[in-house]
Amino acid sequence: MGLLKRKDDQLFTYRDYMTWPDDERWEIIEGEAYDMSPGAGIPHQRYLRRLLTEFEVYLRGKTCEVFDAPLDVLLLEEGETVDTATNIVQPDIMVICDSNKFFADKCCVGAPDLVIEILSPSTASKDMKKKRLLYERFGVKEYWIVDPVHKTVMVFTLGEDKLYGKSIIYSSEDKIKVGILEDLEIDLSMVFAVR
Repeated sequence: MGLLKRKDDQLFTYRDYMTWPDDERWEIIEGEAYDMSPGAGIPHQRYLRRLLTEFEVYLRGKTCEVFDAPLDVLLLEEGETVDTATNIVQPDIMVICDSNKFFADKCCVGAPDLVIEILSPSTASKDMKKKRLLYERFGVKEYWIVDPVHKTVMVFTLGEDKLYGKSIIYSSEDKIKVGILEDLEIDLSMVFAVR
């Protein structure tokens, strides 16, 4: 996980980000830019595809939509605009239930309802710490962290106090009841199956 060097106290914004090469993937958290390369491996892609399919099938004909990376999500601090945003992330999977968050058909402005990050060696620390705190602060109702190595899913749910409580950890033998969706349950034995 490379950190883009910056000058003194320079913070990067969405305006800067939009000038960077299209063939590079970056995220900006609190103005610091993080290189998203190298690309994800086979298990990451396999689990992403399976989870995405479960959500896509369930959400057909419903208000919410599921998306996967690379779709930019801008989380605006008070007083920021789209151009001056200093938090730009690309969650592996996200469910968005408010179409008013779509901006010019190119990004989501505001917190998705559910975010799923699939750990890889280069992003694990950022996903577990920085992004968890960021998603909590901006009101992502449900945050899943998928660990492909241990075949577990850690689920954080936003409480009435607007904080994530203690996570619930699910193993490959478990089923997860999706909190933001009425009757969707995901069987992790299917998600983590070898083939």
